[in-house]
Amino acid sequence: MKDLAIKVLAAEPGNTHIFATGQAGFIIKTAEGRLIAIDLYLSECVERLEGHMGYKRLLPKLLDADELEFDAVICTHPHWDHFDVDAVPQMMANGITRLYCSVECEKLVEQTGLKSLEKNITYVRPGDIVDEDGFALQFVNCDHGEGAPDAVGVVIHTDGKRIYEAGDTCLRLDRTGEIKKPLDVLIAPINGAYGNMDADDCVRLAEALQPKLTIPCHFGMFASHGGDPGRFFELMKVKDLPMLLMTQGEKYTL
Repeated sequence: MKDLAIKVLAAEPGNTHIFATGQAGFIIKTAEGRLIAIDLYLSECVERLEGHMGYKRLLPKLLDADELEFDAVICTHPHWDHFDVDAVPQMMANGITRLYCSVECEKLVEQTGLKSLEKNITYVRPGDIVDEDGFALQFVNCDHGEGAPDAVGVVIHTDGKRIYEAGDTCLRLDRTGEIKKPLDVLIAPINGAYGNMDADDCVRLAEALQPKLTIPCHFGMFASHGGDPGRFFELMKVKDLPMLLMTQGEKYTL
């Protein structure tokens, strides 16, 4: 057993925990100990594949891909910081973990040699609902533009709670009716690039959905991605909306 930098295994049973892993990556540990990974970026594949320093990893790696056995790995779209082509095959190597990924991820599944594990892979679309032991996944629309037209967001239902990870998306207030209230947690991007919401947009989404807590993501990993957590903080404070800026590796217990 390796010495985990992120203390997932030590998190007390009986509660629902969220761990931030950087970029748009989060781990959810259910009260029964089920582990759900969302858009984990654990390697340096983006810099390697893009070939320039704008995509150099600026946040330290706190977790190796083979350190935890996940019940579910979710990749909301095929961009390499969401479908980590170096890490996903390692997370799936145990033959037990299930992968839920957007339809367009099939090309990456083939390229990374995961076709042999096809029985453990489900391609998802908005409107799909998956029931697993101890949790359910509701996949919803997001709008990440022409670069990822099949991208999805996901609502995790577990332990009587709803956690909405919006995925990479611009602000689409016309679609908020898809998300059932009340929401315990909203997680959404603030980088304001590549078709994503910026800090102002994320605050507007929080106003519309009124979650018990909003956690911003998608900032700090790459120099080229932008994001202003300071502005998000000030705007949320002015509007008196509950928020949490999570340090990489931090645990939040619902």
